[in-house]
Amino acid sequence: MVFLPVLRRAVFFRATKLAKPLVIFVLGGPGAGKGTQCSKIVEKYGFVHLSAGELLREARASDSEVGQLITSCMKEGKIVPVAITIDLLKKAMESSAGNNKFLIDGFPRNRDNLTGWECEMNDRVDFRFVLFFDCPETTCMERALKRGQESGRVDDNIESFKKRYKTYISDTMDIVNYYDEKGFVRKISSIPGPEEVFAEVQSLFSKESIV
Repeated sequence: MVFLPVLRRAVFFRATKLAKPLVIFVLGGPGAGKGTQCSKIVEKYGFVHLSAGELLREARASDSEVGQLITSCMKEGKIVPVAITIDLLKKAMESSAGNNKFLIDGFPRNRDNLTGWECEMNDRVDFRFVLFFDCPETTCMERALKRGQESGRVDDNIESFKKRYKTYISDTMDIVNYYDEKGFVRKISSIPGPEEVFAEVQSLFSKESIV
């Protein structure tokens, strides 16, 4: 995998200094409907959707040493080293064709991710809040398994789901709680259908003056 040169990335973030990229983290369990809601937000509000998982899956397809490491982590339900993920996110933001609003889906997932982000990106972006989709395990599992049948994703089977959900509870919820204590979490139940959930998202965005 060829990572974006540091100098080129620095130019992008320096150029946006006066209008820092607006960032919203999107978190929730596997199968909570994050991707579906992000697609709707992109369509209505013009955000760029950066899925940490999708970026990693694309990188995995390279069959490089990094790609093999990503594959191993996904199969075991483990979180990929933060340096890899942040590098992919930086590259995607730099190539956004002038769009300055980003939904970062599925990141940060643990303290290592959080520390890496705060060290590398805190001063470079306008972080607004965490959009947290709350959904019980049974519903998440049903959705994830259905998605796996339709897409053939390697991490959408019962064994991988259980590992991923365990990691979500032990690691990602720690991040949600961290931001919640700071007043940065906006929680929405994702149990209802997609349209009902999106109505709640629109109400939230209106309150947050996001247009």
